[in-house]
Amino acid sequence: MPRFLLMADVAEQLNISMSQVYHMVRSGELPAIKIGGRGQWRIEACKLEEYIQQKYLETAEWVRDNPLTGKEEAPD
Repeated sequence: MPRFLLMADVAEQLNISMSQVYHMVRSGELPAIKIGGRGQWRIEACKLEEYIQQKYLETAEWVRDNPLTGKEEAPD
């Protein structure tokens, strides 16, 4: 895997839209850099992996704090 990914690569890997990736980058949720004369965004592969791991931790915490009650329906 290359060290730096295009926003399109990140969108594909996370199965989300480019606009969602752009929002994550612009909000600071996903660290990225701007390079080149046109200021194109690049996301370091290790930063994406760190982001994914953080989301696993956040999800596990949410699941722990929000136990199933038996009344809820499973998502599609």
